[in-house]
Amino acid sequence: MARIIVAQFITLDGVIEDPDGSDGTPFGGWAFRHGREAVAGDKFGYGSILQTGVFLFGRTTWQHFSTLWPGRDDSFAKALNAADKAVATRSEVDAAQWQNSRVVDGDVLEWARREAAHRDVVVIGSSSLVDLFVEAGAVGEYRLRVFSTAAGAGRRLFPRGQRLELVSAERMGPTVLTIYTPEG
Repeated sequence: MARIIVAQFITLDGVIEDPDGSDGTPFGGWAFRHGREAVAGDKFGYGSILQTGVFLFGRTTWQHFSTLWPGRDDSFAKALNAADKAVATRSEVDAAQWQNSRVVDGDVLEWARREAAHRDVVVIGSSSLVDLFVEAGAVGEYRLRVFSTAAGAGRRLFPRGQRLELVSAERMGPTVLTIYTPEG
């Protein structure tokens, strides 16, 4: 069954903002302090979703990733570069900058629901997009890479709370990949 999946790096206190420090926040860079093992490879267990699903980015995340991933040639980078990608934006972007990318026209929530009728849609990185999907109750699964850090400040994934059901938890180096579904 296809679903809308939110994939996020997250701290123990629920912060998702600035994991790599590129936003320049005082608490930023928390994910990358755990070393390459914590952030490299198929860190969210996408597996076959890389071939069958679509990865949805907000403009800022897509632009950042489009400068990082095309030049990499490890097996995960090759799979991500070959994957179907969409960017939700009201601004102009050159979708050709990262292969297999396209701009979502119109209502991104409606677009994602149509796509999820026949394949998985993975929402990556964009806090504003994640907020939209969470508020609409459209998320079918959360894949959270939990880092043993408490940032103490920053944007949280669930600022108003959320009841979730644990599907699985797997230690991956210095982190834990947890998969949840919304309760009920």
